[in-house]
Parts: sequence; structure tokens; C-alpha cells
Amino acid sequence: MTTEDGDGEGHTVGDWEYRPLRIPAGISRRAAAIQLSINAELGGWELCRTLLFADGSRHMWLRRKRPRHLMPGIIV
Repeated sequence: MTTEDGDGEGHTVGDWEYRPLRIPAGISRRAAAIQLSINAELGGWELCRTLLFADGSRHMWLRRKRPRHLMPGIIV
């Protein structure tokens, strides 16, 4: 399971943080589900979108709410 972009970081839209993942064709569905469960339990990520390609590879996007301490404060 690898991140799509080179630096391993996702992007932020509004209150959500997104991280793309690519799962190669050789990884079983069960192994992918276990890895996604670990990300959900330990990192607070949830599955946002999945694309399955003809070659068997999967592209997935995970998302989670941004922590409040990283969100900008009130602008006066």
C-alpha cells in the first residue's frame, strides 16, 4: 500500500484531511481491508472513495476530520 504523491502527504479541503493510497494488483482484498482497518483504528481515517482498475490495482482516498488545534482561529 503506497501513497499516491511523492512526499506521502495528502491535502486538506475545509475541515477534512485527505490521503490517497494505491494498492497494487497482487494484494488480496482481505489484506487491503486489514490495512485499511489499521489506518482507521490508529489514525482516525475513514474510506472516502475507491476505484478498481482492470489490471486489479485499487486507488483509494482516505479522509479524517482535521484536529481542532491545526485549524485556524477566529480572525478579528
